[in-house]
Amino acid sequence: MPDKLNTRSCFITEGPTRAPARAMLKSMGLTDEEIARPMIGIANTWIETMPCNFHLRRLSEKIKQGVRQAGGTPIEFNTIAISDGITMGTEGMKTSLISREVVADSIELVARGHYFDGIIAISGCDKTIPGTVMALCRMNIPSLMIYGGSIAPGKFQGHDVTIQDVFEGVGKFAAHKMTADELKDLEDHACPAAGACGGQFTANTMSMAFAALGISPMGMNDIPAMDSKKDEACIQAGKLVMELLKKNIRPADIITRKSLENAIAAVCASGGSTNAVLHLIAIAHEIGVKLSINDFDRISKKTPLLGDLKPGGRFVATDLYEAGGVRLMMKRLLDAKILHEDSLTVTTRTIGEEAHEAEETPEQKVVRPLDHPLKPTGGLVILKGNLAPEGCVLKVAGEKRLTFTGPARVFNCEEDAFKAVKDQKIKAGDVVVIRYEGPKGGPGMREMLGVTAALVGEGLGDSVALLTDGRFSGATHGLMAGHIAPEAVDRGPIAILKDGDKITFDIPKRRLNVTVSQAEIKKRFKTWKLPKPRYTSGVMAKYAKLVSSATKGAVTS
Repeated sequence: MPDKLNTRSCFITEGPTRAPARAMLKSMGLTDEEIARPMIGIANTWIETMPCNFHLRRLSEKIKQGVRQAGGTPIEFNTIAISDGITMGTEGMKTSLISREVVADSIELVARGHYFDGIIAISGCDKTIPGTVMALCRMNIPSLMIYGGSIAPGKFQGHDVTIQDVFEGVGKFAAHKMTADELKDLEDHACPAAGACGGQFTANTMSMAFAALGISPMGMNDIPAMDSKKDEACIQAGKLVMELLKKNIRPADIITRKSLENAIAAVCASGGSTNAVLHLIAIAHEIGVKLSINDFDRISKKTPLLGDLKPGGRFVATDLYEAGGVRLMMKRLLDAKILHEDSLTVTTRTIGEEAHEAEETPEQKVVRPLDHPLKPTGGLVILKGNLAPEGCVLKVAGEKRLTFTGPARVFNCEEDAFKAVKDQKIKAGDVVVIRYEGPKGGPGMREMLGVTAALVGEGLGDSVALLTDGRFSGATHGLMAGHIAPEAVDRGPIAILKDGDKITFDIPKRRLNVTVSQAEIKKRFKTWKLPKPRYTSGVMAKYAKLVSSATKGAVTS
């Protein structure tokens, strides 16, 4: 335990030469005593662009209260956030994944510039969760991340609904299966208050993954956004970061190969989002641990699917919280001998110790027992083949089809594909192909929830397949392969597909192939031309030049 806790902030606050800095700090109301204490950065992702992060000012005040009670001085700062749900289906959605890098960069810059002794990051929407943790990895000072929490489900025609239902309602309306008044009623009631999207979509997937990883305190992320218990949890989180500082426990002590495998197992067991593949590989990159897409398939093969959670299942995050929370899922993985139980967490206890304290609500139906899983293997698979030489990601939670062959319907952007779906030009048996939507080609690797949900809403979810070099929302379900790599602009085979080419999904063999010979693929590439970049200046163009393949986490270093 270090004798001096302000070992970083002292460079700004101590000595005669720092009198100007102290003068400026005092102008904001800080006293000499407060300036002499450890400075804890409160990295808040509050923003008014979405419900996911809208309530985070309330939580940051509670965190600051806890830091002060434990002897630290909290210094709050803000960063950006992009709403996946609100920008979905527009050009603006291309900014979402790019925002992950900006979130990480901005937190790192403020933390380095102001020499914080520790950090608490508050996340909400999808990209703020990995973005904040990427920054914590880079800084590697005592720190933790706390998630703002899930939204409560809405009520529509007597049953629970989420934003997923609204996206699928658009398809139902286009297919004349829902009236305009019904769609409006659904729209009015799907999102009752603040909080991140309610199913095991990307936000709740990453929240669970980071509790399993150990960088979020077990039990705190689970608490719903507007539950009063969240306030008390945030006070405790503020005190906890001071404990980490006293014990000099850093992200590199917590985020290891073993803890990353715990996080992957949690994603697979819960039927979580395919975006977890991108984000966990990015986290591994930042902390210096080797992790590949093959690790996801290896772990998924031995991990049973236990979470009956939307979009593939019946329940939402608030139901999981009532059932026993993430700690209950960890107990299942511990009992299955899948969890690396000696991995350290920010509570200063091991993940095994946390899992042992799980309290299961009697007769709960959300987390299945080990002897009665939804499926014997996990919710994610990695496919390779002549269409995805570097691999692609497929979520199989809730999907019954193991093989599928159909003719390609090829589109060069999401908008064209959505129009074809809306105009009911996609038929049962088709394989929808959306290309030039990858990290570089988009740029920004848009999610395709508008298209996938519309297909489900029109009743085609069980009779078509889709593949893209872009991404999927955590709310996507069905036979949908994303993150095709290499992407089209990197001369991936997806670039030369034509309407009518026969494409085969073979999940047992982990293959995604097109019945086109290598000779024909080479021939087609001779006449293929790289499309002109959509952006030639600004952050979008910069990102396109720097970003790596999806198989490497789409990182920009």
